This record gives sequence, C-alpha cells and structure tokens, in this order.
Amino acid sequence: MAAPQPDRARLRAFIGLGANLGDTRAALRAAFAAIAALPRTRLKARSSLHRTAPIDAGGPDYLNAVASIDTGLGAHELLGHLHAIEARHGRKRPHVNAPRTLDLDLLLYGDAQIDTPELTLPHPRLHTRAFVLAPLAELAPALSIPGRGRVDALLAGLAPQRIERLADGARRRSGRPAPAGHAASGLRPDSPSTDTECMP
Repeated sequence: MAAPQPDRARLRAFIGLGANLGDTRAALRAAFAAIAALPRTRLKARSSLHRTAPIDAGGPDYLNAVASIDTGLGAHELLGHLHAIEARHGRKRPHVNAPRTLDLDLLLYGDAQIDTPELTLPHPRLHTRAFVLAPLAELAPALSIPGRGRVDALLAGLAPQRIERLADGARRRSGRPAPAGHAASGLRPDSPSTDTECMP
C-alpha cells in the first residue's frame, strides 16, 4: 500500500469577490463562508465591502471585496473550487462582462506567474482595477505584484475610478485603516471572519 502523500505547503493567495445581481451583500457573505470551507485552506482576512460602477459594461453597481487565504490547494485546483462556488450561486457567462450573481477571481497565488488557457496569474487586469486594488490594499498595501509594483502605488494611480467603501469594520489582523481617499458610509460588515481554520 502506497504511503500517503504529504500536504502541499500552504501559500498565501488573494481572491477577488464581486456581485451586481440579486442580494449582493448576502452573496458575498455566502462566498466568504464557502471559501472558508475549502479543503486545506485557512481564511486569513477579509476586506471591507466596496461599491463600484461597472467597467466596460452596463448594469447595476457592484459590491466587491478581497479575501486573503493560506492554502495547500494547487492554483488550478483552487480555481476549480472557485468556479464551483460561482456555479452554486447561479453564475452564468452569456457574454463578456455580463452582470453576475457572483464573481470569484484568483488574483494572486504566492508569487506564481502562470499563463495557461485556464489561468493567468497575477490576474491580468488586477493592476488596472480600483475595485480590486482598494480592498486588496486594506489587507496588504505593501504587497508587490510581480511585474507591476506595490499595491498602494498602483491604487494611487487609479484615483479617477469611482469606488465607495461601505464598511470599515472588517477585522484585519494588521489593524491598518483603509486606504485614504475612499469614503466609508458607516455600515458595518456582515459577520466578518478572519483566521478561520478549514477542515480538509
């Protein structure tokens, strides 16, 4: 009988969450819980929620957030789990940039640089989207995106993009305030979770 294989060493990864159809706040809350339940994965922190206008598309405003995880899943394996979570929430892809009930993007997986038909890392538009960089900057402002630069510096260059932080009560382990220039409405987040161990 073959000896069991050891678990893959855990890597820090960041996941972007977004939704603009249905009860978007509930969808993101459920998505955080689903991410926390992934095998060999620890949810380390979640950002505040941000309201943003669609880019290169029509439809209602989005709610966006970012999750930080430590995971023993491979990058493609993790992506498959994220697609499964989207499918359970009724995600459909009728055309490019279509409105969505839930969108989960694998933004960064350690310092991996991957370019396959299924997955490109870092996410190819990460550095151009304030709705990703603003919540990411709450969790890791000094993080360097391979080939692009620091998160906080990239965000500073996207000031014209409209974004509103809806909640600043998400319990970030660093205790850092949200990035300057993004107003908060005073709404409190829904059951924020940090550093949650997930059973395999």
